[in-house]
Amino acid sequence: MLYRVAADLVLLAHVLFVAFVVIGLVLVLLGGWRRWGWVRNPWFRLAHVAAIGFVVVQAWLGRLCPLTHLEVALRERAGDAVYSGAFIAHYLERALYVQAPQWVFAVVYSLFGLLVVAAWLWVRPRGFR
Repeated sequence: MLYRVAADLVLLAHVLFVAFVVIGLVLVLLGGWRRWGWVRNPWFRLAHVAAIGFVVVQAWLGRLCPLTHLEVALRERAGDAVYSGAFIAHYLERALYVQAPQWVFAVVYSLFGLLVVAAWLWVRPRGFR
């Protein structure tokens, strides 16, 4: 039971990480348009670009996210069914029946990363103080 709860908590952390990356970009773009000052916070922006950068590097190296490894290991210890492959690929496939090779996800992550960089240039963060 403890391993199952821990696996669910890791899954929640993973979902929150993905939400931070995706919703963060939407908020930066919307905030730039609406002139929200907080979207120019340099620490928020650095964390955001670092998060998508980590995802892109992991994808091109053909590595799974450490959170995926941890969740699978915990589910295995709990005696639950486990999945192979990447977190996003697994849950997208389950939700949307998307089946694609790993390189497709790497390209999509890279394109998203380029959008984050473009947002950095369009909505410039304030300097670190």
